[in-house]
Amino acid sequence: MKIKEIAKEIEAFAPLAYQEDYDNSGFQVGSPDDEIKGVLITIDVTESVIDEAIEKQCNLIIAHHPLIFGKVKKIIGRNSVERCIIKAIKNDITIYACHTNIDKMSNGVSARFAQKLGLVNCHTLVAESGLLEKLVTFVPQQQAEHVRQTLYSAGAGHIGNYDHCSYNIDGKGTFRASNGCNPFVGEIGEDHTEPETRIEVILKKKDEHRIIEALLANHPYEEPAYDIFELKNRYESVGLGTIGELENEEDEKEFLLRLKKTIDMGGIRHTELLGKKIKRVALCGGSGAEFLQDAIGQGADIYISCDFKYHQFFDAEKKILIADVGHFESERFTKEIFFEIVSKNNPKFAVYISSCKTNPINYI
Repeated sequence: MKIKEIAKEIEAFAPLAYQEDYDNSGFQVGSPDDEIKGVLITIDVTESVIDEAIEKQCNLIIAHHPLIFGKVKKIIGRNSVERCIIKAIKNDITIYACHTNIDKMSNGVSARFAQKLGLVNCHTLVAESGLLEKLVTFVPQQQAEHVRQTLYSAGAGHIGNYDHCSYNIDGKGTFRASNGCNPFVGEIGEDHTEPETRIEVILKKKDEHRIIEALLANHPYEEPAYDIFELKNRYESVGLGTIGELENEEDEKEFLLRLKKTIDMGGIRHTELLGKKIKRVALCGGSGAEFLQDAIGQGADIYISCDFKYHQFFDAEKKILIADVGHFESERFTKEIFFEIVSKNNPKFAVYISSCKTNPINYI
């Protein structure tokens, strides 16, 4: 199996199209066309991780955080990033990163964190907007069902857990074919009225090209009419953070101690205890301080994330308990997701989770 085939499986789970603009997910270093010998999974790429890959004869490293974030103008070993690039290239190791795209999946980083805490009835805390479109097309009534099924097969017509969703209105279409046309119905030079069905379906913006190609290939008209509308609707399957509930209420301090143990952390920064029970829990793996108000607005008793600045703790205003955990700790379970994706259908090569400590923060 080639390395690019593994990348394809990861991107089927977390499409690159969903990464943030500042991000650099995808291939970092190496050759996607190389045959896989072994895979090493990590949160961060460090020199020790590359040494481990060499020792275990792994020529693919899958990381959560990209090795290359900013511009790299020279590669002469001046810092750890440059040294990692040089060592990876010298040893024919390919590095692939899957960062904010897997952060945003409803079954991704935050969802796995929530699962470890035993949350139920979970949904995305801040669903993303601008990812959906509506396609409208007009089809002769007798061919409408065929076109609908074509659109469904290409990926259109999904709303939440429902598929094959469409709205249909029957009406009359009019047109006149010019010289050189090959009309499906009607005669050249004559006005024609055709009973048509207006079909409306929702689609993901990232799938637009494939769905339009399918429409044009299967629509009976020589020149199909269609419209695409951008939607502001939030797409619940993509976004940051998770909110859910504990099956049973817990004391604040007991919950914080359980949280600390679950993520194996040296200590948790938190706002003052409010003397309330914890039932509804919001969290965001990685930096998520900006979503505090979303957690408050959705009735969370506690918001768990990381990288809060000093003054941001005041924003809790005794409405919610903030638990600031480590960045690494909040994303540590991401390695499990990668392991499951890679090893599920690929028993022919070894898959390892790195034993290297890559968290740069220590606790005393």
